[in-house]
Amino acid sequence: GTVTTPATNDLFSVSKADDSNPALNATESKRFHTIVAKLLYLAKRARPDILTAVSFLTSRVQCPSVEDNQKLCRVLKYLNGTKHLGITLQQSFNHAVAYVDASYGTHNDCKSHTGIFITLGAGPIYVGSSKQKITAKSSTEAELIALSDAASHIIWVRNFLLHQLGRSASREPTVIYEDNMSTISLISTGVINQRTRHINIRYFFLKDRQDAKEVSLRYLKTENMVADLFTKPLQGSQFTYLRSKLLNS
Repeated sequence: GTVTTPATNDLFSVSKADDSNPALNATESKRFHTIVAKLLYLAKRARPDILTAVSFLTSRVQCPSVEDNQKLCRVLKYLNGTKHLGITLQQSFNHAVAYVDASYGTHNDCKSHTGIFITLGAGPIYVGSSKQKITAKSSTEAELIALSDAASHIIWVRNFLLHQLGRSASREPTVIYEDNMSTISLISTGVINQRTRHINIRYFFLKDRQDAKEVSLRYLKTENMVADLFTKPLQGSQFTYLRSKLLNS
């Protein structure tokens, strides 16, 4: 069969194993693990549009249930109906551009999810979709954590272009698009107040990089935020639109 998206809205929900949702037996679990590993290889190299679903499935390989297997089958059905899709890389400028987003409190344990997309014009040169390691108290804090986690990848790409490939244009600040104005303001000012004094100082790392003119934060509306694909299971026309921007195909 075929489906139009790789995951439904309940992708991140985890049900307790019971009679209605039994754990897979040893043979089925091994098959589940094998297929997820193959999908991860595919997602990282040619089909990043399935990365969010695969990222979740990799966290379930130790104790997969029937429900997890159904989510795996949906990814396979999606691929079955979109075999023609793939990445088309196109360089439009000599410096990298990054998109970073976070989905607040989307997991059962109330942790948020980070999405990263880096490009040289069209098509991805790096993508990431991962559950955040700490619990954020607000969407602004979740976005700040996402930016901090993404910063190391972004700066590595910048330094690679500048020092390994000798692209002088990469001396310009790397543009990072973000869809939360509060987070941009918080990083730009670095001001700690009543609502933000609990935030670990390491998440203000990006302010130093911005002051050093290595990166530049810019606002982008959520509907155009490609990294949104890597934070939650989008549906319908929004998924199709962002997928076309992601794959450039």
